[in-house]
Amino acid sequence: MTLQEEFQSILEEIQSQSPLIHHITNYVTANDCANTILALGGSPVMADDEKEVEEMVALSSALVLNIGTLSQRTLRSFLLAGKKANELGIPVILDPVGLGTTDLRRKLITEILAKIDLTVIRGNMSEILNVHGTSVITKGVESSEGTENGGEEMAKALAQRFQCIIAITGKVDVISDGKKTYRIHNGHEFLSKITGTGCMSTSIIGLCCATGESPLYGALLGLSIMGISGEIAATHLEQEFKEGLGSFKVHLFDALSGFILQDYLERGKIYEI
Repeated sequence: MTLQEEFQSILEEIQSQSPLIHHITNYVTANDCANTILALGGSPVMADDEKEVEEMVALSSALVLNIGTLSQRTLRSFLLAGKKANELGIPVILDPVGLGTTDLRRKLITEILAKIDLTVIRGNMSEILNVHGTSVITKGVESSEGTENGGEEMAKALAQRFQCIIAITGKVDVISDGKKTYRIHNGHEFLSKITGTGCMSTSIIGLCCATGESPLYGALLGLSIMGISGEIAATHLEQEFKEGLGSFKVHLFDALSGFILQDYLERGKIYEI
């Protein structure tokens, strides 16, 4: 199947299934991630208590693990939910937010990688370098590195090592399953100026993977949706002669809620390496 056919199938499945996406995520962006899933036709749930995460996973079509705001309450929940998802064959998408800033995050990711079979790891270049084991100091949760510095090689190597999809976001996104590697040249600079677009991208990947279609194409479509929606949102600002980030965020959600395959056909810039 062509990319167009793969993407059409995923979008149709989202609309017909409205899959439930279970997030164990951070409180900074939880609301935006939930609204992103709703905008695209899915159903979000944010449950992180260890006494209910396994039961919630069993009701879900994908699990998103986001370590943005860690607490002792959620540490065990990550592992319980991830293992349950593996047991049930449910995709697990990991967002290693801020990895490289503290020992707690490094220890948790080491344990997750050892005990959970991941479907997709989505992070910026600094975070992915720290997943690899190359110590890079991150600026809070922002990246100090770009994908142009070895991103393609890193994505392919890690995909082979962990037997999952690696998605590195930046000015140019890089996605690999260890055999095929792609670049995505969509997006807008404003996406890096509002909190949460990385987390939202991970949620969209989870939604696309929840359909049962190929996780490689799910990751490609997920990042394309965010990048193209950012471009559409910026176009509306230009037409209104506005440059405010608040207005951009409103238009971003409008673009997400109205996203159709035609948007990809008109704007998509995906290149296989």
